[in-house]
Amino acid sequence: MTTWARVADMTAREPAPTATIAFQGEPGAYSHLACRTVCPDHAVLPCQSFEDVFGAVSGGQARLGMIPVENSVAGRVADIHRLLPESGLYINGEHFQRVRHQLVAPAGATIAGLKVVHSHIHALSQCRTLIRQLGVTERVHPDTAGAAREVAARGDPGEGAIASRLAAEIYGLDILRADVEDAEHNTTRFLVMAKHPKQPDPGAGPAMTTFVFRVRNVPGALYKALGGFATNGVNMVKLESYQLGGSFSATQFYADIEGHPEHAAVQRAMEELEFFSVRIKILGVYPADPFRGLGAAAPGNAR
Repeated sequence: MTTWARVADMTAREPAPTATIAFQGEPGAYSHLACRTVCPDHAVLPCQSFEDVFGAVSGGQARLGMIPVENSVAGRVADIHRLLPESGLYINGEHFQRVRHQLVAPAGATIAGLKVVHSHIHALSQCRTLIRQLGVTERVHPDTAGAAREVAARGDPGEGAIASRLAAEIYGLDILRADVEDAEHNTTRFLVMAKHPKQPDPGAGPAMTTFVFRVRNVPGALYKALGGFATNGVNMVKLESYQLGGSFSATQFYADIEGHPEHAAVQRAMEELEFFSVRIKILGVYPADPFRGLGAAAPGNAR
């Protein structure tokens, strides 16, 4: 059984009003595509904001939420690391979605006839080579799928969009050129959020643990707090800081580590972190996506 089959299986066993997964954006967005990849048997619920996604899961309108957290080209998704700890939800899984941008336009349009290309600012910046070649005017939209929808509604053969293949399918647009992104590695990492934690068995395979923490306000506290991960061979793959409440002195750290809290090495590292911290909150323990390429003997897995 694949990682995502396990996630879907664990979720399916829970009683819930509907088998629905919520995402931010319009139908055809890359988050929608991620939902279809991870949970093809779930209905989807488009939401206007990330807060609406969290609210839909908390309120029972959706069983799961699909949240993008970072992209290999654009970096961190703004505000997500602040919103995650406040959501009251838990991370049940992760998914790495390859971003393949398509140049789409109404039926009958040609590349030579395009004058304007619509899309999200990041999608436009990720297709700079194509835009320079075409010499077209850019139009920025809040959402790639929304740009595709508007281009379809206009029906002007001189206007195209950069969006997903799913958006082209939904809005009846032709793909004039496929996979037009500049970077072949263009990938977005998503987190699957749920109302209740679903920790995998510590011996089931590679796992990830995500948490936030604040260290004591003493010299060297962060250095000492993180030392336990190095000495115990636990790989910390992400560490980011952000301010709390607009204060320049209150900083919270967001971290992803390889391993399960029940692994002995992770337990020792977390105990050392706790000694130098004033607050630790685990946001989720979940199977590592195969995209990471972790083996069964990944650092921190020894018990």
